[in-house]
Amino acid sequence: MPDFRISGSQEEALVQGPRVLVTGATGLLGRAVCSEFQTGGWMVIGTGYRRARPRFLRCDLTDEDAVRRLLHEYKPDVIVHCAAERRPDVVERHTEAAVSLNVHATSTLAKEAGVCGALLLYISTDYVFDGRNPPYGEDDSPNPLNVYGRSKLEGEREVQRHCPGALILRVPVLFGEVESVTESAVTALWLTVLEATEESYTLDHCLQRFPTNTRDVAAVCRKLAERARQDPSIRGVFHFSGKEQMTKYEMAVAMAQAFNLPSNHLIPMTEQPPPSTPRPMNSQLNCSRLELLNLSVEQRPFASAIGDCLWPFTPDKRWRQTVFH
Repeated sequence: MPDFRISGSQEEALVQGPRVLVTGATGLLGRAVCSEFQTGGWMVIGTGYRRARPRFLRCDLTDEDAVRRLLHEYKPDVIVHCAAERRPDVVERHTEAAVSLNVHATSTLAKEAGVCGALLLYISTDYVFDGRNPPYGEDDSPNPLNVYGRSKLEGEREVQRHCPGALILRVPVLFGEVESVTESAVTALWLTVLEATEESYTLDHCLQRFPTNTRDVAAVCRKLAERARQDPSIRGVFHFSGKEQMTKYEMAVAMAQAFNLPSNHLIPMTEQPPPSTPRPMNSQLNCSRLELLNLSVEQRPFASAIGDCLWPFTPDKRWRQTVFH
């Protein structure tokens, strides 16, 4: 028996086209990608595993036979591969399971995409770089500092080996419409912002980050997929990133300001303690390839976008009326 299930409504939708298969459709980025493609008139087939819901397929991507059956049965025109273990500390602790998903499952998808003729778009990361000499172009040599970065780089190489016409999109730390604030390393800072007590909280003010909205990443994915289906020369590695350079401390202060909340309990930590998992100091991505092809999108300021993501988690929902209107 195949390790996936589909709802009746999806069966009806599949008679139309074009079709996109989104892996990790229940995750932070996957949800945004599904929504974007649906809005664009695509028929969306979403897969999940632990969080699979009635309108998504449940598929274990580490099961080669299940992946093969999935692609053979639903014959997608495009595959957007969002599924990954993307938490660096978790990857360090559970390396075998993470590599199984980030590398081996990616390899299987790439092989099967090549067999069935689907265009594969693989989501990768700025963590393939060591952060010592930014900004990084698509052709700069990767040098990941941690197991997560290495696993995603290996995934990239498997994609290029088995599916030469594929697209690889590297993105930095993401935020978006979260189901809980801990779903993103960015929105997780909200919990610290809300702790406006007599106790102070130190936040990293060394590592430079470029928080990027999943809604914008999803729009780029659709534009890339649509252009690449028309023009086979659109292939290989692309970069997309938010433009605002911020530390965790600066992100948290921006959140507090967006909701007129105090931030004097937040203390910038300018000396970097030895991390349990090494991270790049500044892995800024040069996104000129996307921009030259007119495949980028206009991005909202961080303060505005993060406000929309966080307002459902404010103690008093009336903040939305007083702050955003």
